Amino acid sequence: MTAVAASVAEGGGCRHLAIIMDGNGRWAQAKRLPRIAGHREGVQAVRRVVEAAPTLGLDVLTLYAFSSENWKRPADEVSDLMGLLRHYVQHELDTLHRNGVRLDFIGDWQALKPDLVQLLATARDKTRSNSGLRLVMALNYGGQGEIVRAARALAADVAAGTLAPDGITTDMLEARLDTAGLPPPDAVLRTSGELRLSNFLLWQTAYAEFLVTETLWPDFDGAALAAALDEFSRRERRFGGR
Repeated sequence: MTAVAASVAEGGGCRHLAIIMDGNGRWAQAKRLPRIAGHREGVQAVRRVVEAAPTLGLDVLTLYAFSSENWKRPADEVSDLMGLLRHYVQHELDTLHRNGVRLDFIGDWQALKPDLVQLLATARDKTRSNSGLRLVMALNYGGQGEIVRAARALAADVAAGTLAPDGITTDMLEARLDTAGLPPPDAVLRTSGELRLSNFLLWQTAYAEFLVTETLWPDFDGAALAAALDEFSRRERRFGGR
């Protein structure tokens, strides 16, 4: 373990990191390769980061794998992304399980193709009792849509007469979000230098630190993750108190 990694693991303080994995297309374009080549290399980056995360003190790692807006991309690219997701789960599940990783999903992932939904559900169930890193993949996910679903659930309770409108609390709404039961992210990391949340975990990131790296996602690895967490460890978190 490098000195930076050891320092982070000993007390960096980031237990839940959310990552916006950006830059696959630009990586491929720079190398004059098709976009799918960038996505394939992005899967390799996922493997590296998942392997490094527990050694750096992370308890939860949430990856923005496919947004609800990504359906606007060309059909062949969407098909490639779904194929890579299927391939990753099929080929990594045994390794994840053996390493104690608990795999979970947020977003409207059950609206994906039935065979893929079944694969994801099986993977989630197989690793449910694992106590190591919790790996959360955001699939067909959008922060605004998530909040709308939670609001509708509260509205249904009000309509049923089991909840008074003025009795609604932040805890009640959080309990109806996809991330119910998860701690909020301590930090959100975006690769490729872009400075936007892209509809990712809008409620949950209210006080998360924002980390940005110019590194394109296919080039990201354990050392880059350690460097990002080292930066986080130097932040002074105030939570609006001063």
